[in-house]
Amino acid sequence: MTEREKMLSGRLYRADDEELLEARLRARKLTHAYNATGPEEGERRRELLGELFGQTGERIYIEPTFRCDYGANIRVGEGFYANFDCIILDVAPVTIGRNVFFAPRVGVYTAAHPIDAGVRAEGLEFGKAVTIGDDVWVGGNVVINPGVTIGSGVVIGSGSVVTRDIPSHVVAVGNPCRVLRPITQKDRDYWLRLREEYHQNS
Repeated sequence: MTEREKMLSGRLYRADDEELLEARLRARKLTHAYNATGPEEGERRRELLGELFGQTGERIYIEPTFRCDYGANIRVGEGFYANFDCIILDVAPVTIGRNVFFAPRVGVYTAAHPIDAGVRAEGLEFGKAVTIGDDVWVGGNVVINPGVTIGSGVVIGSGSVVTRDIPSHVVAVGNPCRVLRPITQKDRDYWLRLREEYHQNS
């Protein structure tokens, strides 16, 4: 297996492999170009993200600055939005569903290092995939750790550190992040009422 194949399969691998160095350089160039664009260059930004990511929808918006390791291992659905200073370390696949919103300074980390110091010092590392469902809102300064799956319809509170899977249709918060409560019909009724008031007053 190549080091890239080992990396994507979750095995130990060496990041200083020539193929991986070239892939990271490609991502650095594309993110540098993206972060240098002006706010009026929406079409250019979409083109760069389409080249960088493994898959995107038509509606995608990421506020610069944005950083990632490879980009090619990131797949996002329609209607993805990330606010300022988003970091996605995609040494393993990162799959993000439709209508997902990231607040500022969200970090999605698939990269990990061995606990044993001797093995770690040899330059061996590994990754675990992260999956985020549809209709998820991730609050500011949230860290999503390697191997986590977040269900659909979830709200993750600001400052949370997500170390384990989160089921669908809940509010979760904390360090480590835990389910606070389910999202219910009462929540939906409340926000539908506010939306109706908004349209009546527009």
